[in-house]
Amino acid sequence: MTADPYALPTSVDWSHGLLENRVQPGDWVVDATAGNGHDTLFLARLVGTEGRVFAFDVQEAALVATRARLLETGVLAACTLIHAGHQHLAEHLPAEARGRLAAVVFNLGWLPGHDKQCITATATTLTALALALDWIRPGGLLTVVVYPGHAGGEEESQAIAAWAGGLPSNTHEVRHARSPNRKGRSPEGWAVRRRP
Repeated sequence: MTADPYALPTSVDWSHGLLENRVQPGDWVVDATAGNGHDTLFLARLVGTEGRVFAFDVQEAALVATRARLLETGVLAACTLIHAGHQHLAEHLPAEARGRLAAVVFNLGWLPGHDKQCITATATTLTALALALDWIRPGGLLTVVVYPGHAGGEEESQAIAAWAGGLPSNTHEVRHARSPNRKGRSPEGWAVRRRP
């Protein structure tokens, strides 16, 4: 069966579409959940050789997979892989990154192809989201893809909704994308832009 070329974007595609129009060559960005490296690679291609991608993950297997993907595509030099949870963002980024980040990307849940018991946790995700907003530049973008369909995902989804809904509208724009007519809880996308 061939993919429908006119289908609406998935949550990941939606977030990538927003980033494509906002992240430029030379920018500094963060992939807060490296996973298998798909978002890291996407960001590396956007920032080019003059930019920087800082990719975080708590699992060594994720960083191994990400490194291999970046090496295979020739963009590893623009990336710094950090073996730490995204809640430790401020401890691992260079000081000059504060207020300079064009985007911070979160793709929550578990590492595809690995232990589904090892998932992102609501408390550390909320800490990381708050930090990310503090580090992005005016006009910068934070994107989050959350998966409420797995154990722990619904709690994380509700907490993110409450957090995003509580951001002041005079300082942040917030958008939410989901598929309300799908059975079960489908992935959701969130975007937060820090107003200039």
